[in-house]
Amino acid sequence: MDLLAKLPSKPPADLPVNLPEKLYLLAYDPRRGRITRQSTLHLVLQAAALTELLRRGLVREEGRTAVARVRDSAASAGLDPYSAHLLGRIQEKRPHSWSWWIGRAPSVGRDQPARRIREGLAEAGWIGLQQGRAAGVFPVTRVTLDGPEVRAALAASVTAALKGPLSRVDPADAALVALVAAGRLRTVLDPKQRREHRGRIEKLYPAAGPVPKALGSALAWRQAGHTAEIAVLG
Repeated sequence: MDLLAKLPSKPPADLPVNLPEKLYLLAYDPRRGRITRQSTLHLVLQAAALTELLRRGLVREEGRTAVARVRDSAASAGLDPYSAHLLGRIQEKRPHSWSWWIGRAPSVGRDQPARRIREGLAEAGWIGLQQGRAAGVFPVTRVTLDGPEVRAALAASVTAALKGPLSRVDPADAALVALVAAGRLRTVLDPKQRREHRGRIEKLYPAAGPVPKALGSALAWRQAGHTAEIAVLG
């Protein structure tokens, strides 16, 4: 594979503040050196973007639908590129359910969540991108971490939210745990850990509003469709 590297422009000093960026980095498997959950990552990141907009008060729920709110610029300052893009789409369309929005996350093309979030992280210097071609034909983009400390710190915040005093859990960390659990990110919580911490996870779910439940439904529908496709082909 012939790769040209685009390395981070600066060493990371802090942690990303937006949930989609955090989820993307947590989906990175340090042992394999790649992003995991490729087939469903767009759904997880869409849910993370919706939760970020909801958490900032940029969207609200009306009758189980997501409705954009008109807020001052301070509320949207510092949004990651994809969350800002999704907010514009919500403003343009009539109200839809959280599940509808999650299910409409593009899995290919310029507007897919993973691509926009990945490019934003690279631009900010959190990750490096290596462009090349697999087998000399197919274009690929390999994600690299300049150092393990940023992802390790994010994983540590998940652990702290699960094991530390509940009263001290930051709402953003609580929302992160809810999305990690609903999105089944095994790079952070494997099935055994999800079962072990089920009680605490349920207490943290409200911090992410109605989105994790909608994400769980979207993933279940996708798995059911995949199973049915295999049965037809098989």
